[in-house]
Amino acid sequence: MDKEKWKELDSKDPLHHLKSEFYTHQNVLYLDGNSLGLLSKRAEKTLMESLKDWRDFGIDGWMNGKHPWFTLSEALGEKIAPLIGAYHDEVIVTGSTTGNLHQMASTFFKPSATRKKILADELTFPSDIYALKSQLSMLDLNPGQHLIRVKSRDGRLIEEEDIIDAMTDEIALIVLPSVLYRSGQLLDIKRLTEEAHQRGILIGFDLCHSIGAVPHQLSEWEVDFAFWCNYKYLNAGPGSVAGLYVNRKHFGKEPGLAGWFGSNKEKQFDMDHDFIAAESAGAYQIGTPHVLSMAPLIGSLEIFAEAGMDRLREKSLKLTNYMMELIETELSGFGFSIGNPKDDDRRGGHVCLEHEEAARICKSLKENGIVPDFRAPNVIRLAPVALYTSFEDVHSAVHRLKKIMKEKQYEKFSNVREVIA
Repeated sequence: MDKEKWKELDSKDPLHHLKSEFYTHQNVLYLDGNSLGLLSKRAEKTLMESLKDWRDFGIDGWMNGKHPWFTLSEALGEKIAPLIGAYHDEVIVTGSTTGNLHQMASTFFKPSATRKKILADELTFPSDIYALKSQLSMLDLNPGQHLIRVKSRDGRLIEEEDIIDAMTDEIALIVLPSVLYRSGQLLDIKRLTEEAHQRGILIGFDLCHSIGAVPHQLSEWEVDFAFWCNYKYLNAGPGSVAGLYVNRKHFGKEPGLAGWFGSNKEKQFDMDHDFIAAESAGAYQIGTPHVLSMAPLIGSLEIFAEAGMDRLREKSLKLTNYMMELIETELSGFGFSIGNPKDDDRRGGHVCLEHEEAARICKSLKENGIVPDFRAPNVIRLAPVALYTSFEDVHSAVHRLKKIMKEKQYEKFSNVREVIA
């Protein structure tokens, strides 16, 4: 491809200026934002502001200061709500991804005499399966019998028709990823929710690989619940506090795992032993919010509000399309295949590049200033994140990879993943 194409694409990009908001490194192309997003200057600023609140106010920081802590989870939930198409009181920033799944499963999985099974898929992230098996075991149900995992036809994708066919009268709850973490396949959340509800089944989604990259309309689609991390596309920092969504129709449903911070704010400090839940998604909080871990999200979400999810999605699709176009023209004959769906409406925010030497190629990419992500057994995930990746970056990354393959630079590395892949 001639370089005039990336120049033209960058010149027409309305979000091009946002790259300067982030800490990037010269000659390093960061394509791993679907695992951990980069630090923005605004996130750094709001973290320092929260540290200042602690320094200046001590315990009074709960109600005073730049970002009062007592209602910070709710305030951030309100800012996230537009990213997923939810009402402001349906979202809360709390816990961790897996902890929030445990909360949602313990709240919504109520097995009956006939409905005792949970439906998932065989390609989902392992932590979700660990949690669901654990929930079944705590109810003396055999995970081998009561956790149904929809099989993939090709080891890459899950067909919606196969999920729907598995929605039998024995299923009480469905938990699925919005985007499959390896292949980047985007599931049809609206369709799956409608099909589940027609059969009397509750359904929730893991949004870890879509929030901040793909717009959703969870309230309109009447999704029952969702949960996610905030450290990938939302750039809130390693181990950042996660989030969850509960549809308004379920407000008042007793949390499966009750905790003091799920209390009605007006009643919380009455210290009554009878739990009075918040009349919002806040009811599903368990512990005290990790303020310093939430603080970077304040600044990060300011950038999302300015950029807008529709514009971010439009650019993301252009970036991944451009990357796939370059892969097909520049890397032909080197043994690569594209494992993600090519249709825009079926693809999340990253490209799934497959190669039998993937692990060692990833090591060579890092040596050449490209930060990728390896997923066993043969996947190189490349995420050109719309906020801080340019079309020039994509062009440069593919050409550096071409040089690696032509010179067989990867051969000096073993084809075994590092401890953290």
